[in-house]
Amino acid sequence: MLARVWSAALVGIEAVKVGVEVDISGGLPGVVVVGLPDAAIQESKERVKAALKNAGFTFPQRRVVVNLTPGDLRKEGSGFDLPIAVGVLLASEQVGQPDVESILFLGEVSLDGSLRPVTGVLPMAATAQCIGFTTLVVPAANAREAALVQGLRVYGFEHLSQVGAWLAGNAQFLPVQVDLAQELHTEVQTYPDLEDVKGQAHARRALEIAAAGGHNLILVGPPGSGKTMLARRLPGILPPLSLEEALEVTKIHSVAGLLSQRQALVNQRPFRSPHHSASGPALIGGGSVPRPGEVSLASLGILYLDELTEFKRDVLEFLRQPLEDGHVTVSRARQTVAFPARFTLVASTNPCACGYYGDPVQACTCTPRQRQQYWGKLSGPLLDRIDLQVMVSRLQPEEILQRPAGENSRTVAIRVQQARELAQIRLAEQGNLRCNAQLQPRHLRLWCQLNPKASSLLEGAIRRLGLSARASDRILKVARTIADLAGDPSFELQERYVLEAIQYRSLDRLAGPAGLG
Repeated sequence: MLARVWSAALVGIEAVKVGVEVDISGGLPGVVVVGLPDAAIQESKERVKAALKNAGFTFPQRRVVVNLTPGDLRKEGSGFDLPIAVGVLLASEQVGQPDVESILFLGEVSLDGSLRPVTGVLPMAATAQCIGFTTLVVPAANAREAALVQGLRVYGFEHLSQVGAWLAGNAQFLPVQVDLAQELHTEVQTYPDLEDVKGQAHARRALEIAAAGGHNLILVGPPGSGKTMLARRLPGILPPLSLEEALEVTKIHSVAGLLSQRQALVNQRPFRSPHHSASGPALIGGGSVPRPGEVSLASLGILYLDELTEFKRDVLEFLRQPLEDGHVTVSRARQTVAFPARFTLVASTNPCACGYYGDPVQACTCTPRQRQQYWGKLSGPLLDRIDLQVMVSRLQPEEILQRPAGENSRTVAIRVQQARELAQIRLAEQGNLRCNAQLQPRHLRLWCQLNPKASSLLEGAIRRLGLSARASDRILKVARTIADLAGDPSFELQERYVLEAIQYRSLDRLAGPAGLG
């Protein structure tokens, strides 16, 4: 007898419908799985056999053919265990013939019949709802994640025997429901507070601008000056995620298998800090079956690269395209997938190999050639894409001994949120733009107009620093954010906004390390 149930497969962070056809016919006992399955699906034959037996069912001692459609799409992962098991139950008539055309099944089965969670459930649930499925059956551990999709009945089961009883109509189970508002506002993690930082008023101001406008930031200073301490306090002043943003972040983390079972929704902006030994695929994403990398896992949050110049130059060059486009395209022989990568880059580094170039206390031991080689790892086009370039100096003895006197993160976060709201009023009709760092040239002409004095300031900076057109545009974006922080909605930027934005172009790519003196 032939039975067909529905499941789904991941392509990037999106999902496609997959039919699971099970045919039981005469012939020598055996199981054949066709339809481009990977090794995990081929092994499902043995898992399903044992699971059905231990759940109180029997596996037919006949020829069983499992076909996964469409046949030209590569399927991978253990999430097809449950639909295959259900297909066997229906085809062998061990349960009745309920209407399963509107039901999508996902889940891995253990040998004892229990259901284990799988990755990527949220994008699969979203796809199921979009293409007309009304019901989703998943392991209990995935149920709250799947229930984030409104308008879809989600049933979470602990054991295969429960699924069989539900299909046969012998037991009643209630669909799982979640409160989206509660999930979005549940406190999960507390970040270090800005009030712990002593001194460094210039760097603190740069953090505030970066948070308000989504601007990329690099901190340069000697060891112990507080670069890492500052960077790790940036997430605490970022604006909260909207529901749409939270669902996007959750999709990415679900595909990567990083969701905690205690929390269905990622409700805080991600902060990713890969080690400087990370490879290109680890940073950008890839693999034989493409998976999101660090730039995607940091989407709508922060990608922090500590000791930036210790990363390999070719790895850093991979960042140029996602910084400009906001997404990453990974091409393989069988498929090409795109992952979102709308992150804010925050980096920190020493001014030279020994770390003390320009330090007033400890003399630098590097030669000019060594400093040139050290900064040679950072290309001009990459530095052009960093809006805020900030020098972090050594604290004075009196600053070290005094109590911190700066504002706390909550106070700064309020100003940041107000500035974001002002920007979003302008961006409301501009599609997918969310912050000033994403402004396009046509927006700069409209919202970043300069009077003659401000225009003269910017022209002088371009000549003196040898700035590119991209760098000058980024100065305008930063100036727009400074105006928003000041509560100024005018489309004409004042000179003081432009002047402050110019001060954050500390690293002149033409001057090299000499620009750090």
